[in-house]
Amino acid sequence: MSGECMIKRSITRVSKELVNLFKDIPVSIIDDCMGRVAAMHARIRPMNKARLLGTAFTVRVPDGDNLMLHKAMDMAQPGDVILIDAGGYYNRSIFGEIMTTYCKQRGITGLVVDGCIRDVQAIAEMEDFPVYAIGITPNGPFKNGPGTINATINIGGIMVHPGDIVVGDADGVVVITPDEAEIIAQAAHELMKKEHAILQTIVDQKEYPRPWVDQKIDQIGCVLD
Repeated sequence: MSGECMIKRSITRVSKELVNLFKDIPVSIIDDCMGRVAAMHARIRPMNKARLLGTAFTVRVPDGDNLMLHKAMDMAQPGDVILIDAGGYYNRSIFGEIMTTYCKQRGITGLVVDGCIRDVQAIAEMEDFPVYAIGITPNGPFKNGPGTINATINIGGIMVHPGDIVVGDADGVVVITPDEAEIIAQAAHELMKKEHAILQTIVDQKEYPRPWVDQKIDQIGCVLD
């Protein structure tokens, strides 16, 4: 990253009611309703089984450095998810059990880092505080800076603005712009109902009607031998 050093103290957060529209919606369903391009890169994986939901509080740090994350932990508010653009760096961890525990106690609802973590066994056993990362290393971080807090970041190939809605589960993480949240949530609930009906048909009738498959095969001119 560049030598930029900037801390934005205030951000606009949406209502809890808007965030909670996504409380029980699988990430795969949300992504389907966002053109199947809204998910972060597959390298950002869940480190435990806790579900992620909250508003984005963004941090950018240099390779293997966590100075700005230390500051961000003191600034973030209950309901925030701290997302850290650590440049996909594998050689040093950005945080571990102590920092994760501090975030949990402050009411922060999760940590997502495009970088590595340590103390993974303790974090894996946290059932109610989600953590996502690209890998694990015991090498600890520098604390030199610079970095940014509450600037737009790119994490896992997705642009994230402070105050965006963040949802994560075992499949990965998606980010939703507040202006689009109600429309996406409505579409997602409708798709959930549709998929439930499909699953029920498979279970009850052992059938999975998909006429579009043969139609598409005919359309592309596939030779049937």
